[in-house]
Formats: sequence, structure tokens, C-alpha cells
Amino acid sequence: MEKQHQYSLVLTFITVISLGLATFVSCFIAESKKAQIKDLKVDGKLCYLPGSHAYKYGVVALVCLGIAHVIGNLQVCGNFCSREKRRNNKAKTPAVVTILVIFSWMCFGLAAILITTATSMSRRQAYGQGWLDQECYLVKEGVFIGSGGLALVSLGSTLVAAFLTRRKSYVEQG
Repeated sequence: MEKQHQYSLVLTFITVISLGLATFVSCFIAESKKAQIKDLKVDGKLCYLPGSHAYKYGVVALVCLGIAHVIGNLQVCGNFCSREKRRNNKAKTPAVVTILVIFSWMCFGLAAILITTATSMSRRQAYGQGWLDQECYLVKEGVFIGSGGLALVSLGSTLVAAFLTRRKSYVEQG
């Protein structure tokens, strides 16, 4: 049973790291594919901005981030709630894990908001039907990359929390 748990932890780590890298790479590509100021067309007070490929990459980044975060938190919850862990719990571990999980969720929320907003702004903005208040908006430089970095920080703190709550083998306990 212990080996099965170790394989589960390794599989979770590999999955979360892979999805985290996919999130960051998608954000990096979206940054290079987003609409530029030269793409903006203005006709009097009306503006037009064509859709960009950043929209697709932003959606991919958001999906990968969400799946990775859920998988990582399920591992943390599974480790934290195990009966064996409750008996062998150190006093400081739950506080550290709680802080890491809260920090992870805060970073996740901020990254998800940034990716969602930047992705939404990357859609086509027709004349008179801009992104907000019938005006065209461009995604600022570094928004996608910054949100990709926040995603990595979020997933990293989730993995550290999962590592801290893992069950110890009999060799480590003895």
C-alpha cells in the first residue's frame, strides 16, 4: 500500500509539473501572439481590433492551470486527511501546509483573473462593440508572462504542501 501511495505522489507531481509547464508555455506563446497597436484600426470614435491567436493559447493556459491546481490540491487533501498521517503529525506541519495552500489559492485566483481578462481582450473587437464601453483595449506587455509566472508559483506551493503532507515510510519513521 505504501508503494502505491508513493507512485500516486510521483504521478501527481509529474502531472502537475507537466500541466504547469504547459500553462507557462501557453502564456509565453500568447504573449507573442497578442494583438499589437499596429493592428488597431480607428474610424472616428469607433475602433476595430482583429482577433488574435492569443485567445486560443490563453484558453489552453487557463484549462491546464485549473486542472493542475485541482489535481495538486486533491493530493494535498488526500495526504492531509489520511489516518496514518493524523497519528504521526508534527505540530508545525498543519500550519505551514495551511499557509502554503492559502498562498497557492491566492496566486491561482490572481493568475486565473489575469489570464481570463487578457484572453477575453484577445478576441475580435468589432467597430462599435469594443471589449468594454464600446472601446478597444489592448493587452499590456507582460500580462500573459506574469500570469504564467504566478501560475508556476501557485502550482509550486501546492506541490510543496503535497510533499510536506506525504505519508512517511516505515524506514523514515523508524
